[in-house]
Amino acid sequence: METKITIADLLTAKRQNRKITAVSCYDYTTAQLASQTDVQMILVGDSAAQAVLGFDSTLPATMDFMVAITAAVRRGAPNAYLVADMPFLSYQLGIKEAVKNAGRFVVEAGAQMIKIEVSSAYLDVIKAVSDANMAVMAHIGIRPQCISKIGKFKAEGTTAEMAAELISLAEQMIGAGAGALLIEGVAAEVAEIITKRSEVPVISCGSGPGCDGQILIAPDILGLGQGRPKFAKSYGNAAEATIEAFKRYAKEVESGEFPDDEHSYHMKKGELERLKGLLGSR
Repeated sequence: METKITIADLLTAKRQNRKITAVSCYDYTTAQLASQTDVQMILVGDSAAQAVLGFDSTLPATMDFMVAITAAVRRGAPNAYLVADMPFLSYQLGIKEAVKNAGRFVVEAGAQMIKIEVSSAYLDVIKAVSDANMAVMAHIGIRPQCISKIGKFKAEGTTAEMAAELISLAEQMIGAGAGALLIEGVAAEVAEIITKRSEVPVISCGSGPGCDGQILIAPDILGLGQGRPKFAKSYGNAAEATIEAFKRYAKEVESGEFPDDEHSYHMKKGELERLKGLLGSR
């Protein structure tokens, strides 16, 4: 993409009923590749704690880690709309801390929007970040940072009562200043209702086709992960190709085939003879 995408572009896409394509990735190399496609939004998610660091939840992601990888993604994709994910304990300790940490993503990493996992208890946080002139995305539905509290995730909004609560929560978040919503693991019918009732872009993460856009993590898209959630679809088989590449590399190193002359540096013409002479004179 040649020009930097802004929130105004995403709002226009929603109003014109054009779908928004979003990817969650965590590194410069992947972001650089995504930037050469029609992907409009990149989210640097705290799922990096699992996909990059190998933890079994998102909870171990720290602010310093998230700021560093968000900055790397920005360097790789300077024109994508960049959303940064607030990690566990970066906003739960109070409004002042939340605004300060959100600001780090903007100042240090070039993020254009801040994503926060929310319940109604965090309306004041959404408002404070928005009031501090930062665009904020409210993440509702399944919230991975709650894993210690609930133990196991299941689809949200599957009953009328649960659906009504989610619809109300979405409206509250927009009223508090959310400039976008991310809806994870919510019944498709409910996500579509929220999208139709919302003036801001609504991105689906496993919440059906009725939202303004879709997001998947890059490892799932590429087929790198060893296991995927029900809603994720793989568009490549990079895991197999990667394993095969490592196998061929190891085989060539063991056999002495790599590195060959083409992949080696060499002394200038005549310098080896001079060196031998210098060594022989000692």
